[in-house]
Amino acid sequence: MEIGYQKANGIYYPSELRTIRKKDEYLRPLFEAFINSFEAILIQKEKDPSIVGNGEITISLFLVNNLTGGLDFQKITVEDSGIGFDDTEFERFMNLRDDRKNYSNKGTGRVQFIHFFNNTCISSIYKDSNSSTGYKKRKITLSKNEIFLKQNSIIRLDSLEEINADKPHTILTFETLLDKKDFNYFSELDSKKIKFELIRHYLAGFCEKRNILPQITIKTIINSKEETPLNITSEDIPTPDKEENIDIYFSKINNNIIEKTSRKEEFNLKSFLIPKDDLEKNGLKLVSKGEIAKELKLNNLLQDDQINGNKYLFLLSGNYINERDSDARGDINIPTKKSFMKDFNKDNSNSMFDEEEIFLDDIEETTNRTIVTLYKEIEEKKNEKEKNIDELQQMFLLNTNTIQSLKTKIKIDDTDESILIKVYEADAKITAEKDATLKQLSKDIELLTPDKEDYQNQLKIKVDELVRTIPLQNRTSLSRYVARRKIVLDLFQKILDKETEKLKNNGRIDEDIMHNLIFQQTSTRPEDSDLWLINEEFIYFQGCSENCLKDIQYNGSPIFKEDNELTEEEKNYRFKKGDANLKRTDILLFPNEGKCIIIELKAPGIEISDHLNQINKYASLINNLSKDSFKFSTYYGYLIGENIEIDTVRDADSDFKSAYNLDYYFRPYKAIAGKFGRQDGTLYTEIIKYSTLLERAKLRNKMFIEKLEKK
Repeated sequence: MEIGYQKANGIYYPSELRTIRKKDEYLRPLFEAFINSFEAILIQKEKDPSIVGNGEITISLFLVNNLTGGLDFQKITVEDSGIGFDDTEFERFMNLRDDRKNYSNKGTGRVQFIHFFNNTCISSIYKDSNSSTGYKKRKITLSKNEIFLKQNSIIRLDSLEEINADKPHTILTFETLLDKKDFNYFSELDSKKIKFELIRHYLAGFCEKRNILPQITIKTIINSKEETPLNITSEDIPTPDKEENIDIYFSKINNNIIEKTSRKEEFNLKSFLIPKDDLEKNGLKLVSKGEIAKELKLNNLLQDDQINGNKYLFLLSGNYINERDSDARGDINIPTKKSFMKDFNKDNSNSMFDEEEIFLDDIEETTNRTIVTLYKEIEEKKNEKEKNIDELQQMFLLNTNTIQSLKTKIKIDDTDESILIKVYEADAKITAEKDATLKQLSKDIELLTPDKEDYQNQLKIKVDELVRTIPLQNRTSLSRYVARRKIVLDLFQKILDKETEKLKNNGRIDEDIMHNLIFQQTSTRPEDSDLWLINEEFIYFQGCSENCLKDIQYNGSPIFKEDNELTEEEKNYRFKKGDANLKRTDILLFPNEGKCIIIELKAPGIEISDHLNQINKYASLINNLSKDSFKFSTYYGYLIGENIEIDTVRDADSDFKSAYNLDYYFRPYKAIAGKFGRQDGTLYTEIIKYSTLLERAKLRNKMFIEKLEKK
């Protein structure tokens, strides 16, 4: 292995890193480092069972005083006594998306290191039989800074040398946070918070491994002075609330039919009652050789359900699971009935199917049945939920098929309002399809001509189709339609007022919340959206939500030229725009040929005047790099936010004017420079507040409600 930058083969890191986004959890890199240390200890124990003890992991948080009397983050180290970065582990570490380590390890955790920190340094001592001393020391640096990416690398091997040592030892150091927001969080961090978050995040694994936990120590060091350390021990981990042995029967195929046999295998079910804030989600998990290996479906509880302030964790283990584990840990070789029958039908001789099998379906079904007998309150809550749904269905004439499709998404503690929101959102798709049918029927009728012999017959056919479709527009359906819109408006208001659960405790209203309320990100179906909040007509246009420019299509065809269609001059222009193919518009709509609507949404706290040119840039890219056949030349821009002041807007661009009576700002005309033989385009732009959109939409809906009340 050569010292220096480890260049990637088969991938281009600058592009690849954009597909693996930075996680929202501040401690995600620490979580990744901790579980890597834990697994390194387990791997070492597997290779050498004679090792005494369960190993050691030490997390050290280093802080220093700043000039204002507070504390600043300096670094975090994670030390372990695991196997170390030997040649095998380093090779796996080198390969992005290498998931051989275990079932839940996707090989991308190290990318979170470099998304958060400018440098991640690893110093690892490991056994090496080819070394004259028996040990080697490998030093590694991870980063995504420019000097690394220019080498198409995120890993640099700094040194590799023989060393005198008596045991493996690895220390990972996180240094220099990249984001000020992260810096503020880490500067306020302490050992108590780290301990709480580690237990909360890895509670399921700790519950299973409570008897083989390493010695886990968490330290805070301020100005080189160490405070009293904390430990995570088995006493911090919940004990099973209940334990039950379960018999699950084998099956075999007889005359192409799966039949159970008298042979059975014993499994052990442990259940844990855990405070809802300490367990991320309810779960039923298979355990193999002391590790959580596979998640099964928990029939009577959704992931976020809680009863009496508790969530539920169920761990199922047994020799049968251990025996069906593969060399790639966590890859459990237990088939489903469907996959087994598929393989059976493929194999002409069927000789390999003479033996008996236990199916994953039967494990799941039998375990869920046992859970209900152990916890009657789960079944009682489930029955209460179904009763409440039935009452809502009758009261609001909710679609039966919609209700059935949502049974697995409605939580046992969902309120009436949250249930109705889910139902109406699901119904929106059906409503949009029916509206589209009505629109098409109207067009078909316009094409009928009275001078044709079959005019009367064709007219009757179209009218009959219209009559079959129109009932959706009767008073009851219109009431539901209006009620659904009212719920969306109520949600809109609650978001702006920070009254949703996510925002109550001073949460930040980010762009994604507003985006998904109006038009679900990555969607290409405006008819399923709530774009009517901006303009009623927008739901009927073609378009997409947050797609890369290179992926955007109109009438089934990409709007941008392919690489082989671009001149060198056009390629240079695209390059100067900063990898324009990968830029994402928030919302792009196509009303008709040659026209394009560009909508940009900003979080309410963002200063809109700082983003006045964003729509112009997208219009320029479309105007000059789209395919000639689309003839784009007319653009309409909508910049939507909440932090909008006319003075700051006009200071940034004096062409904007105030529509005083309508509470928005507009720029009636801006030329979009044409290049490469293209003519100049024209751009009309409006700047609107979310609160203004909300009030307009409320007024429109109120008119419908008043008409309904008069009937």
